[in-house]
Amino acid sequence: MKELLVLFVVCNIANVIIQTVKSLVTVKGSPIAAAVVNAVAYGFYTYIIIITNCELPVLQKCIIVATCNLIGVFIVKYIEKKSQKDKLWKVEMTIPKEKSNFVHEYLTMKNIPHNYIENIGKYTIFNCYCSTQEQSIKVKNILEKVGGKYFASESKIL
Repeated sequence: MKELLVLFVVCNIANVIIQTVKSLVTVKGSPIAAAVVNAVAYGFYTYIIIITNCELPVLQKCIIVATCNLIGVFIVKYIEKKSQKDKLWKVEMTIPKEKSNFVHEYLTMKNIPHNYIENIGKYTIFNCYCSTQEQSIKVKNILEKVGGKYFASESKIL
């Protein structure tokens, strides 16, 4: 019975990881990668259906499957986040004109690439180019300090 329990837990964690990867690859991957991962996922899922019919109590199976989902999805999302490269973000800020010198000095001091257009009515428009999450956080902090409005866009691969 103990071997059955271990097998059920291990197979369910593997299934959750495979199914989560399948979802990510289906959305972000190439057609061939998506097809291969789907084939593996549904092939293994057939085995999961069979072992779900084992002699373990139903409540125990439910708790195991729920716990495996918490662990498996967390593992995949953690690995995905760690393997993701920083992307270039362009943050366009509209700042009250009287605060533009302060913002320019702050961005320069924090080594955040930017340019700006002065005298757009009572505003100055800043374009910040953030290549790291740390730079994005610094830009957000200055926005909160000066009460600016912003629009952010992510770079795309052409």
